[in-house]
Amino acid sequence: MSKIREIKKDITYLCEQMILDAIQLSDIVDKKDKEQVYSMITDISVFHNELIARVNHPDGKDNPKLVKSYFKNISIELLSGSDKFYEKMNSLLPKEK
Repeated sequence: MSKIREIKKDITYLCEQMILDAIQLSDIVDKKDKEQVYSMITDISVFHNELIARVNHPDGKDNPKLVKSYFKNISIELLSGSDKFYEKMNSLLPKEK
């Protein structure tokens, strides 16, 4: 099992990259889409904080199998959540003519 510190670093790294990509996206989208990008940045921050809070307080500390599956679910949620945010970003990209 990965160390809790490594899981937190992975969460932080991926969320920081999503925020950086969203900031870059805000430079190229129309003025009306900027508000969506800014709200997405807020959502990414909330997503980061929720995952870190869940890592800090695992369920079933006494049972190693439960703890392992708990952290595996957090990793899966991190990847699926980042995929969801990148799909939103891709939908806001301007279409080439």
